[in-house]
Amino acid sequence: MFGFRAYFLGLLVCALAACQAQPESAVTGLAEAQSGEWVLHGYNGGEQRFVTHKAINTQNVGRLGLAFQYDGILNRGRVLRGTQATPLMKDRVLYFTGPWSMAYAVDARTGEEIWVHDPEVPGQHARLGCCDVVNRGMALRGDTLFLATYDGYLEALDRLTGDVKWRVDTFIDRGKSYTITGAPRLADNLVLIGNGGGEMGVRGYVTAYDQATGKQVWRFWSVPSAGPDENEDVALARKSWSENTRWEFGGGGTVWDSMVYDSDLGLVYIGVGNGSPWPAWVRNGGDRPDNLYLSSIVAVDVKTGKRVWHYQTTPADSWDYTATQHMILADLEFDG
Repeated sequence: MFGFRAYFLGLLVCALAACQAQPESAVTGLAEAQSGEWVLHGYNGGEQRFVTHKAINTQNVGRLGLAFQYDGILNRGRVLRGTQATPLMKDRVLYFTGPWSMAYAVDARTGEEIWVHDPEVPGQHARLGCCDVVNRGMALRGDTLFLATYDGYLEALDRLTGDVKWRVDTFIDRGKSYTITGAPRLADNLVLIGNGGGEMGVRGYVTAYDQATGKQVWRFWSVPSAGPDENEDVALARKSWSENTRWEFGGGGTVWDSMVYDSDLGLVYIGVGNGSPWPAWVRNGGDRPDNLYLSSIVAVDVKTGKRVWHYQTTPADSWDYTATQHMILADLEFDG
């Protein structure tokens, strides 16, 4: 039950801060964080998760107590599973997700439930994932919430009612073991989502959709495939794969959560996961080339979806080292 306890503690802190938070300026060079609210996945554009509000400080932190406890997640039958989402907060309402990609809106002051949205993920889809039917949260822009479901749909929800505005299928092949557990990210007028399944024989990619309509704008492929190369970025990656590659294993390289948008440079940084299967010599038919863009950080132009640069953290990764840890953007000064 540790996960549930940690989750409720997160709601408690958000609730107390929501009632007393002071305005904060945006971090230089990053997208603005709205005053007194938590509307982005990592709080501000750089996903720094650091709040300088002074309502809670070293003098009064010891006096914090339980504001409320919301049991709605526990009281809905099949949802006794892992809980990993960071709540968002706007207009003193908390928005968060639970197992099976269910979404919740709760009054941040009282814990009163405002609405619940169940995307009705089929129970049998749980067999296709490696690591439980968890969900890491939503994205928020204006009065629209963006939710990615475990079975591959991206939904735009009305923030006030929980009603679905639009819904699109993000999977390229429903015969493969694709899943989504990550939180969507926002970049300009786009909403971005990747997927999971690198252990299950799939090919990774990230897709950008128009926030207003759900129309696909671009797709970045993180590894090649047995078929023809879709673009020059895939062709470049193919040079680092063996002619003996076992493409029936999918290649892997899923971008299952780690993404951050640099609004100054117009770049989306994506963290690419492990290969499929893990051992490089198995997926390459006995060879051990580097296999781009596995275990890489890739900078993608937000306008075109094309690669600007990449850095592979673990060439020929055979150990699931990946490059999927959360990325944080910051302006740092060295030696003046």
